[in-house]
Amino acid sequence: MASAGEFAPGTSGKDAQSVASAGGLIVSSAPHIRGRDNIRRMMYDVAIALIPAGVASVYFFGLRSLAIILITIAGALGAEALIQKIIGRRITITDGSALVTAVLLAYNLPPTVPFWLPFVGALIAIGLGKMVYGGLGYNPFNPALVSRAVLLSAWPVLMTRWVSPFDAVTTATPLAALKMGGNLQAVKDLLHVGSDLSLYGRLFYGSIGGCLGETSALALLLGGGYLMYRRVITWHMPVTYMLTVMVMAVVLRQDPVFHLLAGGLILGAVYMATCPVTTPVTPRGRIYFGLGAGLLTILIRTFGSLPEGVMYSILLMNAATPLIDRYTRPRIYGRRAR
Repeated sequence: MASAGEFAPGTSGKDAQSVASAGGLIVSSAPHIRGRDNIRRMMYDVAIALIPAGVASVYFFGLRSLAIILITIAGALGAEALIQKIIGRRITITDGSALVTAVLLAYNLPPTVPFWLPFVGALIAIGLGKMVYGGLGYNPFNPALVSRAVLLSAWPVLMTRWVSPFDAVTTATPLAALKMGGNLQAVKDLLHVGSDLSLYGRLFYGSIGGCLGETSALALLLGGGYLMYRRVITWHMPVTYMLTVMVMAVVLRQDPVFHLLAGGLILGAVYMATCPVTTPVTPRGRIYFGLGAGLLTILIRTFGSLPEGVMYSILLMNAATPLIDRYTRPRIYGRRAR
């Protein structure tokens, strides 16, 4: 059956409308292909995928982590609604984008932060990371990571105060222990484990110190599997990112499994490096992005002064996204490649 846009050029609008009405069609301009995907569906799928990591954070760190998540969400939704009201735009807080930004920011915070800090962070994420560029679809950098970078620069002590799960005793993260001790034995001593297998188990399960949403690799991978099933993300970015870190760890004579499970690598690779706004749109471009982010992550972890490199690696590759998109554009059919 012909679509409503395929009537002969000589057909009048009235005739076309009558034919369309008779056939149950709608007369409209191209394109005529409609998909089920939209921003709202995508964002709420991401929010659903993030639930296991949130449940794990409450299990390991108590109800305080839930309070941090809720405060961040309230701050982000309120900030976006207020800014849109001030500049005279339609309020779109129900599209889920501010919700996802808030949850990702909360997952990048330690469980010990005072309650005013996630609220301030939410204002920064929405105001400085998103709305200052024009809103959803215009921000060049991941808003949650922009906010975390600002918070880490402004309040470094508050942003690096960690506690162990369940007992809330002050501790270091596995990556910080590796940086200070120089080998995995320091990490094993921190976690009171005697073998590499036990270390991997603790990291995979999540009973370690760290940010709210990054400790449990199991919870993050469950959510990532859901996003793959729903086709919200593809394998190109997260798989390339994580494999690059592991391969480079082997090259640098370090433990690849430890670098995969420790810190925010899985959180960043699955949920933040896959942001459709701030990362390349082509499959080849996503692979290049993952390669660059993985290389930067392991270099910062190994040679930098900071124990973790996921945040800065993604932000730096966000800046390179326009260049990657330019050189990975598919050739238009009928034209020669330049």
